[in-house]
Amino acid sequence: MSLPTRVARGFVDPFENITREFDVLNRIFNSGQSNGARLAPYGVDIREDGDTLVVEAELPGFRKEEVDITLENQTLTISAEKKEERRDEKKGDYLLNERRYSRFLRSFTLPPTVDEKTVNARLEDGVLTVSLNKREETKPRKIAVG
Repeated sequence: MSLPTRVARGFVDPFENITREFDVLNRIFNSGQSNGARLAPYGVDIREDGDTLVVEAELPGFRKEEVDITLENQTLTISAEKKEERRDEKKGDYLLNERRYSRFLRSFTLPPTVDEKTVNARLEDGVLTVSLNKREETKPRKIAVG
């Protein structure tokens, strides 16, 4: 038995759909930002093993002083902000200046198994690694067969 299919009547312009989708993305990535601010599109990976939860975030070009990590109510927030560098008159005028300002902001809800007291973070080669230990009572353990 085949299911009935819905047939669209009328002409649908594919370019209109693409334009609409790009407009939506543009609003998402540029909302609430002024003065050339851009939300940096860097990737994040989260992995888990028996004892830890590891968050790795790409932050190329950011220094550790520009990165802020908070953990509150099982929510991990990573933010980084790179301000505009002051122009040096001796270096000349810019012909192209795209590195004015960038910002990274991501939040993650952590599982209740994470121990909020033991968190380690390091920034190396443009990758921020945040390691969160699990609470002792939630770690997997071996049970001997008797």
